[in-house]
Amino acid sequence: MNILEFLLPSFVACLVLTGIHTYLGVHVIARGVIFVDIALAQLAALGMTVALALGHGTSSLTSYLMALSFSVTGAGILSVTRIKKIPQEAIIGVVFVVSSAAGILVADRSPHGTEHIKYILDGSILWVSWNQIIKTGIIYSLLGGIHYIFRKKMFLVSSDPDLAKKKGLKVKVWDFFFYVTFAVVITSSVQIGGILLVFSFLIVPALCSMLLVNRVGTILGLSLLVGWIVGILGSIIGISASYFLDLPTGSSIVVVFGIFLVGALLAAPLFTRRNQ
Repeated sequence: MNILEFLLPSFVACLVLTGIHTYLGVHVIARGVIFVDIALAQLAALGMTVALALGHGTSSLTSYLMALSFSVTGAGILSVTRIKKIPQEAIIGVVFVVSSAAGILVADRSPHGTEHIKYILDGSILWVSWNQIIKTGIIYSLLGGIHYIFRKKMFLVSSDPDLAKKKGLKVKVWDFFFYVTFAVVITSSVQIGGILLVFSFLIVPALCSMLLVNRVGTILGLSLLVGWIVGILGSIIGISASYFLDLPTGSSIVVVFGIFLVGALLAAPLFTRRNQ
């Protein structure tokens, strides 16, 4: 088996993750709930940890359904906590801390709890199978198609909920729809890439695109394209570095994304002047 054949599944998996996560990242940043991804990912991880404690493998259907049920429950909670009196980031922080603590307690009673926590954090994208990629790709394509149909309403609710209410949209219903579909994406992603990588795919490409494009009006066009380019290049460099330097793949991609973000921050003033 040559290098390309060995690394190809990882590259394709990263393409799949980049496609949906960059789009969702734009919504997350517009909503100002940056850490919602890591909170729902931690809930999914808690579900997987409970399944492991009950004797099910991390890649089993039971583990997936358990993770999905935990993350969807969290999505339901978040969809009704968008109120002005309490910052939603505070609720998200509580969800993350409690689910993390619960996961540690459950893992402490599991035979391979420590290894499982490392797997949840860093993932195993280097060893992803084609079956996982195909299954995840189908799920993401269906969800992406639904989001595309309702893209204008979804973005209005994310960026300006007050205006959405004035236009007759039921914001809480659309919030619930967003968070549930988001939870499904996160649950599938965590099983492939782990919490750290999933968070990076969601936030960094979207942040870089917003810094470089710097126009809200093009956010679903040029911004998405820039975000996808950042995600793809970061994945290629990160996977290649992990292979040749014998480093953990997920962490390597995360560090490369961090370098890209620093570069975007430094380059942003140049693009801002050009767009004025």
